[in-house]
Amino acid sequence: MVDQATLRQKRQERTFQSVAELFLYRTGETPDDIGWEYPDEKGTWLPMSWAQCRARVEALTAGIRGLGLGLEQRVAIISTTRIEWVLADLAIACAGTACTTVYPSNTPAECEYILNNSDSRLVFAEDASQIAKLQAIRASIPQVQRVVVFEGPGSEDGWVQTWAEFEAEGRAAHAADVGAFVSTILTIRREHLATLIYTSGTTGVPKGVELLHDCWIFEAEALDDVNLFLPDDKQYLWLPMSHSFGKVLEIITIAGNIKTAVDGRDPKKVVDNLAIIQPTWMGAPPRIFEKAYGKIVTGATASGGLKAKIFDWALSVGRRVSAVRQQYKEPTGLLAIQAKIADKLVFSKVRDRFGGRIRFLISGSAPLSRDMAEFFHAIGMPILEGYGLTESSAASFVNLPYNFRFGTVGPALPGIQVRIAADTGEVQFTCRGIMRGYHNLPNETAEALDGRWLRTGDQGELDENNRLKITGRIKELIKTSGGKYVVPAKLESRLKALSPYIGHVVVHGDGRNYCSALVTMDPDRLPEWAEMHGHAGKDYAVLSQLPEIKAIVDKALKELNSELASYETVKKVTILPADFTVETEELTASFKVKRKLVEKKFKDVLDAMYA
Repeated sequence: MVDQATLRQKRQERTFQSVAELFLYRTGETPDDIGWEYPDEKGTWLPMSWAQCRARVEALTAGIRGLGLGLEQRVAIISTTRIEWVLADLAIACAGTACTTVYPSNTPAECEYILNNSDSRLVFAEDASQIAKLQAIRASIPQVQRVVVFEGPGSEDGWVQTWAEFEAEGRAAHAADVGAFVSTILTIRREHLATLIYTSGTTGVPKGVELLHDCWIFEAEALDDVNLFLPDDKQYLWLPMSHSFGKVLEIITIAGNIKTAVDGRDPKKVVDNLAIIQPTWMGAPPRIFEKAYGKIVTGATASGGLKAKIFDWALSVGRRVSAVRQQYKEPTGLLAIQAKIADKLVFSKVRDRFGGRIRFLISGSAPLSRDMAEFFHAIGMPILEGYGLTESSAASFVNLPYNFRFGTVGPALPGIQVRIAADTGEVQFTCRGIMRGYHNLPNETAEALDGRWLRTGDQGELDENNRLKITGRIKELIKTSGGKYVVPAKLESRLKALSPYIGHVVVHGDGRNYCSALVTMDPDRLPEWAEMHGHAGKDYAVLSQLPEIKAIVDKALKELNSELASYETVKKVTILPADFTVETEELTASFKVKRKLVEKKFKDVLDAMYA
């Protein structure tokens, strides 16, 4: 049996062997601190101390071990982000088993593929909708011994068991052998598999990324080294835990003893929840910040008149202040006075809508436009853009409050070595966070890894302070028929930033003689515009095709093109009558656009722009 003094020494010497051992340390070191907050069925946020968390994890761990599952055997979770996801994941780690992550939006066929490819033996599922998927494919997943449902009834034959029943049985088993929890944890080593994350698959069949316990321990140590988080910080964790970005935020909570409010069942409530939770930081993909930006701008300008003029003036002041602070200086003289007035009249009210305590926001999983970064910096909520891949355990580069530059993804975390391929400009790096490989795919593993160096597929360059700038995706670069290369992501993010009403953009033009774009409008902002302009009650399909909406897009496009070289300019645009969604399959579960699928789905529309 390991005592707390030994665990404390292991933390100082950085010799933890597993996520489970890190959890053992945290729950023993600060048992009475609040680790998590979560909403009950009425929406009231409840606290959970580390001691309470450990008691529940002990029971769940005993339940997993009671099914005969051992080291590296897979246990899947199919659920949105909620406290049960966290508890199940921690129990999987403490049992020595490995977590297979499945997006709740995955189809039955996709679930069948992932569960069989991973050889998952136990599944934690969220509710009746996920159980229906599993029942539909039950005959095709014979290795699944048990399904535990977070909310809803079990099945008569016992294949589906309720969360409460599973936890109660585990609690009795743990009471009968209290020492088994710690003794099991001490058998887990750094080289054992911790997580099997299936890439969301913008192209082809998803690949299972094998991440070891050492990958997550590395992340905990590296993020601790950059001194990004404070003892009294509070995180809002809503990101999909099926994604590596969400997973690394869970590890940060444990390693740093950061109070974390967890709930992502309804992404539309993210901004509204901020006012209730009052976090000091939050991670999110750029789409969330784009939507928040749209809400702020349209809300400020909707009434017009003096209010709109004050907002525009304050924003111009904020941008000048941002320019000064980007040089690591503070405004002086008249600008300092104006900054205080702008903050009192406008920015403080905006920050209050985000809970009033935000120190910074973290953006990842897709490129963040410079315009968006400067806007949030101007209102006093800086976005620290980071970069990493599922194959590198998510966090590999990140801008820091004391070392940032907009347009870059920041310096590499401590312990990461970086190189830029001389022939292609590809970003490659190595560290302990790199995956073991793709599950049962040796050829694909060999293509992705050069020894222990990860080939990212992204082009980039390092500035004088070793901050990384991503310049394009090698496989997504557009080469026009004139032989010129265009980076679509740069144009897409810029166009979205030029109008709060634009939703998604896909720039097209590979092999064509000029670039075109498919555009969707933001379904949350469009009704507000309709209300203000005499079109209330009309649906998205009708609104998106109005001449006034086309004029909004044309104005943004004209401004975009004025900044570009002639070969980069977008000559034609089509506004689609529906937004991209996960359900209609244009977006991955982590809200990335499936470029190739979109181009295939709307081939006739694209061809028409070149007729």
